[in-house]
Amino acid sequence: MKSKHTFFCKDINFGILDEGESLHATKVMRLQEGDLMNLIDGKGRLAQVKITSTQKKEVGFDVVHEETTDQHPLPVTIAIAPTKNIDRFSFFVEKCTEMGIKEIVPFEGANSERKRLRIDKVQKVAVAALKQSGNLYLPEVHELQPFSEIVTKDYKSQLKLIAHCEDDSSKKSIADLVNVDESCIILIGPEGDFSPEEINLAIENGFKPISLGKSRLRTETAGILACHNVYLLHSV
Repeated sequence: MKSKHTFFCKDINFGILDEGESLHATKVMRLQEGDLMNLIDGKGRLAQVKITSTQKKEVGFDVVHEETTDQHPLPVTIAIAPTKNIDRFSFFVEKCTEMGIKEIVPFEGANSERKRLRIDKVQKVAVAALKQSGNLYLPEVHELQPFSEIVTKDYKSQLKLIAHCEDDSSKKSIADLVNVDESCIILIGPEGDFSPEEINLAIENGFKPISLGKSRLRTETAGILACHNVYLLHSV
């Protein structure tokens, strides 16, 4: 597509950008009627559109051209305990969105540092990262959930993994367990790690222990590394 400007629009058929994207298009990028821009809806659709109006805080447009793609979201879900410092959690969301992660599931565990999470703010980070990355699929960001609900959920055919810091000779690497195109969910604990009871509960529910290396990692680093390991397997 000829336009270098990419914006996010949940419903391209509606023909109007939301207020935030409209203001960015007109006030920051200085786009006017007749200009072209690219739109993505986070669900695999990419369209080139022409601006038809810039009234008030709404930018109207008509679709000029669409492209199809074989791109699909990275088949990995990261269930993670949000960090006390929200900027660090936002960094995790940003980098995993750039890699094309499918789902992010925040949870509250025994050693969690954060009990509340503004999902709308997290989603804005994901949208910004999506536009920058060139990916077409926005990850689904779930509401904060209790750890017990995460581990007891039926994930059907998904491979279930847990990265914890306890000594465990049965731990394997992600590369040893994940097959190409196989969907998986990976549990990442808080700075204080999972409690022994949580680890046992996860294993009882079919989660396999994995190692992310010898270093003791921060929560957001562990989440990014886990996602990156799967990303590399699907990039070969």
